[in-house]
Amino acid sequence: MEYKIVEKKDFKGNKVKVLAETYESGAPETLGCGEDLGWRKNLASREQMLNYLQNGERYFYSSDWYGSERKR
Repeated sequence: MEYKIVEKKDFKGNKVKVLAETYESGAPETLGCGEDLGWRKNLASREQMLNYLQNGERYFYSSDWYGSERKR
């Protein structure tokens, strides 16, 4: 990969060589919409989706506080 170098002035007014953008141009691919629904395609109802998210985020939603705050 060939890097682009641009000359800019620093806060003192000296010319400094810096790297320009190093990413490839293009648009990101969207997942989770259209025919490819991502993780939603495996869940049929809203209740199943909420249950899935609460199980994944049980550290925040749990009333038992299983996590680093609980002293054993």
